[in-house]
Amino acid sequence: MGESVAEATITNWLKQVGDKIEADEAVLEIATDKVDSEVPSEVSGILVEQLFGKDDLVQVGQTIAIIETDSAAVAETVQEVAAPAEVAIIEKTVEVAKEAVAVPADFSDSEKFLSPLVKNIAKEEGVSVAELASISGTGKEGRVTKNDILDYVKNRTSQPAVSAPVAAVQKPVATPVAQKAAPVSVSGGDEIIEMDRMRKLISGYMVASVQTSAHVQSFIEVDVTNIVKWREKNKVTFEKREGEKLTYTPIFMEAVAKALKDFPGMNISVDGDYIIKKKNINLGMAAALPNGNLIVPVIKNADQLNLVGMAKAVNDLGNRAKMGKLKPDDTQGGTYTVTNVGTFGSVFGTPIINQPQVGILALGAIRKMPAVIETPEGDFIGIRQKMFLSHSYDHRVVDGALGGSFVKRVAEYLEAFDVNRDV
Repeated sequence: MGESVAEATITNWLKQVGDKIEADEAVLEIATDKVDSEVPSEVSGILVEQLFGKDDLVQVGQTIAIIETDSAAVAETVQEVAAPAEVAIIEKTVEVAKEAVAVPADFSDSEKFLSPLVKNIAKEEGVSVAELASISGTGKEGRVTKNDILDYVKNRTSQPAVSAPVAAVQKPVATPVAQKAAPVSVSGGDEIIEMDRMRKLISGYMVASVQTSAHVQSFIEVDVTNIVKWREKNKVTFEKREGEKLTYTPIFMEAVAKALKDFPGMNISVDGDYIIKKKNINLGMAAALPNGNLIVPVIKNADQLNLVGMAKAVNDLGNRAKMGKLKPDDTQGGTYTVTNVGTFGSVFGTPIINQPQVGILALGAIRKMPAVIETPEGDFIGIRQKMFLSHSYDHRVVDGALGGSFVKRVAEYLEAFDVNRDV
């Protein structure tokens, strides 16, 4: 997976033990915190073992399945070592039993999230659930990492705690946890639908963002007549030459990338009391999926792309988002986000910031509007193509002067667009 992705959840095994698999054929489905994707096999063969089950969380780099590429060799090996294999099974059973006696702890009782690697280290080192609970994790959301537990083992007292007799170790009876019951339709005519996994994640992100950032909005009206004329004149030629449709989005993205270079204070993130200035300009483009959910693929190093490159990147990510073919890394590393609310006819909007970024720009619908046109001969009323830009920003670190100046600079780039520009 992408370099910024550390873990994923197995949501479904598409192949079962004993199934034949062709190279590049999907073996299982995984989900990160933002995107679902399939994992293809790099080889052809037989799936002989699944090392993790459905809903298990796995770390990048872990082996999740074994595929045998030479079935004949496997059969021959099994026949030759049948007896030793039986011995190995017995030895493994004894070993597991010993571990159960030595470490009676049930890590499922822990309130903390524990990765399989951390659990294994805890078992090997005799670290109890209570001890794990006392470790201050340095991972995401306070999770205990491999280094955290190794440091704890290294620094704890050399005398291990005396284990209680196995017979006395009883798993406490689980106290029923009060869960909100599914709503019931009083009239009997309402349909009750549970949110899918992605909608639950989006819901959590949106609430957390509003609770984290002090949202402030600035709005500005932009005359994009030159852009509309230029696109109408060049879209057919562009599509024939590049094999790509020329939409307004790459033009807007280009202007946003330029403005972020002018105002690097918008290309930051917040971590507690620290501000992180981002080296790269990675633009997220919010996209609606066919099922109504939202996803934000990212255009990496957007400021280094010309208009053709930007158009190709926008179309590629947009098309793969619609088909559900985005990779985990496609949604990682964004430093600023743009959302096109005008697609659905909205004039402007007040978008919620995509954490841990500090700003998001909403593009309103382009409309023909009567406007005052200033000329040396005087002022006239004319029909112009106009739209609103809505800028939401985090008032904890972005003041009105910066937030307003940034969106104004985007507007200036758009209004200064050269109608004679080469495509």
